[in-house]
Amino acid sequence: MTGEGLPPRVPLARLPTPIERLPRLSERLGVELFVKRDDLTGFLTSGNKVRKLEFLVAEAQAQKCDTLVTCGALQSNHARATAVVARRLGMESSLVLRGEPPEAYPGNLLIDMLVGAQIRTIEPEAWPRRAAIMEEVAEELRAAGRSPYLIPEGGSNALGACGYAHWVAEVMAQCEEENLVFDAVVHAVGSGGTSAGLLMGQALHAFQPAIVGIPVCNDAATFRRIIGSILEEAESHLGLKVDGPPDAIELVDGYVGEGYGKNRPPEWAALVDVARTEGLLLDPVYTGKAFFGLLEEVRADPGRFGRRILFIHTGGLFALFPKEPELRAWLHEE
Repeated sequence: MTGEGLPPRVPLARLPTPIERLPRLSERLGVELFVKRDDLTGFLTSGNKVRKLEFLVAEAQAQKCDTLVTCGALQSNHARATAVVARRLGMESSLVLRGEPPEAYPGNLLIDMLVGAQIRTIEPEAWPRRAAIMEEVAEELRAAGRSPYLIPEGGSNALGACGYAHWVAEVMAQCEEENLVFDAVVHAVGSGGTSAGLLMGQALHAFQPAIVGIPVCNDAATFRRIIGSILEEAESHLGLKVDGPPDAIELVDGYVGEGYGKNRPPEWAALVDVARTEGLLLDPVYTGKAFFGLLEEVRADPGRFGRRILFIHTGGLFALFPKEPELRAWLHEE
């Protein structure tokens, strides 16, 4: 391991991303609420996924691979970031995406197409077999003379999680420079990699804030198993032992709503309110749900996460555009 106890990385993101205070929401809630703008890690590579790809792509290059293979939903932020990164580095990409082939190509899917990603859509029923399907794609690529590198959903393995271990060091330097002390770091949990990385960073750097995750799919018990598995991999493959977790992370159930990528009226109302109160756009799949959960928890108990809270904006804004028909009704609400 090199650097701050982490493997090599390829700089892909625009770092450090800023920490901004949300003054009007803070006043309304009676806490000090800040946001870490990881939606500003880039434009086509915006969001948390590019931090994970920095470590994954370093290994792919070391293995002399020429094609990145990954999976996700049709509007996957991770798949979009992977496709863009591949093209920027002179590589190809192959995406296994869950859902029916669409008649139009909105949001992230449009970007996938523009950068020339090879796309294979699969039925939701086949999703549990995604790892095997990606391996089938990889075999086809090998037969065609390519050298594929497989990346799991969300880049969420031990190597990808290093992106958020690195994030911890970045935030600690910003806190020292700006004289900030946070009681909690709150984030959306969709595949477990960001959560595991935060715990890895906490172990490496004695990071003090509580780590709080709000699942946007599945439940806390499921994610504890997933996070635990990633941490076990970090110890066995990277030599990084994290004592205590996955119990060291607080996972707040109750905000999955109608399911992954599906939104209820209170979530839309909160997303529009945040945009009109602070000029901050959240995405409907991850940060919109997680921020709604944060607001609800703090309204019920202002001391729930302490006095000063940092929310990680993990990006995903391209996913707003396919949701325009659902969102339209809320745009005229006062």
